[in-house]
Amino acid sequence: MRRDTEFRPHRVVVLALDGLLPFELGIPHRIFGRPRDAGGRLLYDVVTCSIRPPGPVQTDADFAVQVEHGPETLATADTVIVPASYELGPVFEQGVLTGELAAALAHIRPGTRLASICTGVYVLAAAGLLDGRPATTHWADAERLQRLFPQIKVDPGVLFIDDGDVLTSAGVAAGIDLCLHMVRRDHGTAVANDVARRTVVPPHRDGGQAQYIARPVPDPQQASTTTARAWTLGRLHEPVQLRDMAAQESMSVRTFTRRFREETGVSPGQWLTQQRVERARHLLESTDRSVDRVARDAGFGTAQSMRRHLQAALGVTPTAYRRTFRAESADAASLRR
Repeated sequence: MRRDTEFRPHRVVVLALDGLLPFELGIPHRIFGRPRDAGGRLLYDVVTCSIRPPGPVQTDADFAVQVEHGPETLATADTVIVPASYELGPVFEQGVLTGELAAALAHIRPGTRLASICTGVYVLAAAGLLDGRPATTHWADAERLQRLFPQIKVDPGVLFIDDGDVLTSAGVAAGIDLCLHMVRRDHGTAVANDVARRTVVPPHRDGGQAQYIARPVPDPQQASTTTARAWTLGRLHEPVQLRDMAAQESMSVRTFTRRFREETGVSPGQWLTQQRVERARHLLESTDRSVDRVARDAGFGTAQSMRRHLQAALGVTPTAYRRTFRAESADAASLRR
């Protein structure tokens, strides 16, 4: 996130709709309400608004929440987040906005970053903001979302999707993953990890939704792939072969690959690349090692290989990533001291 001479925190506006889930409403406030710069200033300003004048908004629980801001607050947002609701009415049933909701969304300025948690994606979809884009939602709603909005590329197997200025997440706790990802994107890994540590959640979860979809109960004697993953994480800087990972669990490559995907939602190769990207990000932020050295230490072998993988995962080169986030990491370390 660009540093201006006159400091202004990034404003996150959370849209509270009738029937909202209190847990999901609280996620943005918890995650974005924590990051601070070296001077102790909050990096985000988080406010909640309704599509009506200030007043109570009913939740899916036995209580309402008192929202102090009306829809005009959306015009002040740098990021708008739409949590899930169980009372979306025609938005969920027919894929169309109500007049009241459409009028509220009209306040959002062009260029504002948009995000949804779980079924909040239906609001973005009904507004036409996801046409031709990839998106996700809770795995139980993915098929319906695709049927209602065939122009969207629905991926039911991931925890969240970052499509630049529009981001969507799977159900409930995946909203935490999404918000941490946005903090990481804005201020780097060190700041996001600090927020995760204070929130007592993992800074990055492996795999996707596939690991949470109900399947026939496996044989209780079947082993997991935990040992292989731990073994691999200690050797990211070395060439790691699939057969070596399988050997840690005394499995055939075929059985190991199947079990690994069942447990993490991705293939061993995809998981290994994700871990190496995370290692590279950490080294680029926290050390002065050359790009060539970072590439070797993260297990990519060459700077060209690392550049290709970071470009695919993050949309930036290693040099650009370091230039953007190195100072923020230094600020976070200074603050912790």
